[in-house]
Amino acid sequence: MTARRVSETTARPDVSYVECTQLPLALAESSAHPMAVVTFGQTLSSTIPCPVIALDLPQIDGPPMAEVWTCEKPVQLHSDPDCSIAMNGTFLIGSMSLDENADRSMDAAAYKAYKTMLHRLQSLGYPYLWRIWNYFSRINDDQDGLERYQRFCLGRHHALTEMLADFPSSLPAATAVGTKSGPLQVMFLAGTQPATHLGNPRQLNAYDYPQDYGPRSPSFARATLTQSEEECRLYLSGTASVVGHASRHAGLPRAQTEETIRNIQAVFEQAQHAAGFDLIGTQRQALYKVYVRDSASHAEIQDAIMNSPLAREHVLFLHGDLCRKELLVEIEGVVISG
Repeated sequence: MTARRVSETTARPDVSYVECTQLPLALAESSAHPMAVVTFGQTLSSTIPCPVIALDLPQIDGPPMAEVWTCEKPVQLHSDPDCSIAMNGTFLIGSMSLDENADRSMDAAAYKAYKTMLHRLQSLGYPYLWRIWNYFSRINDDQDGLERYQRFCLGRHHALTEMLADFPSSLPAATAVGTKSGPLQVMFLAGTQPATHLGNPRQLNAYDYPQDYGPRSPSFARATLTQSEEECRLYLSGTASVVGHASRHAGLPRAQTEETIRNIQAVFEQAQHAAGFDLIGTQRQALYKVYVRDSASHAEIQDAIMNSPLAREHVLFLHGDLCRKELLVEIEGVVISG
């Protein structure tokens, strides 16, 4: 996909990794307004005044961390049985959780979740999707003849084609990762202004995949860029060892990591072209999450990252399942440049 346009937005959602034990103090001492907190296999001991997304994605090493989203502008909270949202007049961050049951397969759950999300965004005045994260358990298991990830893609595609204007060019960056347990959890970032959605010349657009990968292609862009006069923010989709549409380096965690980093660098080049200036050379902050299928591969994957341009950034390693059984590592990130 080529860039549609660069949004003239001053939206500045800030994100950082904070040790869970330090989180209450960090929020109390900060002048920024909390918008969302994401935890990874941890339960917070205190109440947080914003949406909290608790994921069963165990952290592989280091002290337990939380992903904290904040902004400079005052925040208004919106909560109902379906969604929990924090908004500030320019952008919002929201989350929803949806259980499956005997009458609701994964495709039905995804369809309901996305329909509900899009209805809320439109009614609240934030119709432009910037970034989505999708988490659910048993992502590679069979469900009535289809892999659960394929069923998720089917339901998501159905809802998006019904409700999202300019589909597929308006599709944002996204991630879909398998948790150890829990319901379908969707976290989303949306704005009052459109963003620029990017492809990767090394990869086929995900929404153009052949039906070898399921009855409906995955619905997301490789990255999304928001830009103001002061800075750019690049939201990098979950990126893996896929060239064209085929997985590469089966069974080789280091080689998959190196291929993934080549894909990330190709997206950076696309983003620099769209932004009109040296996005990487002026890099101010970058945070990455690395999803590792088998924790025994962690050392190899970490070593490959530490010997790459990502080495100087904040990197969080999480134990989760990926959208294809042969994929061993996936990397996503947020890059803020000024």
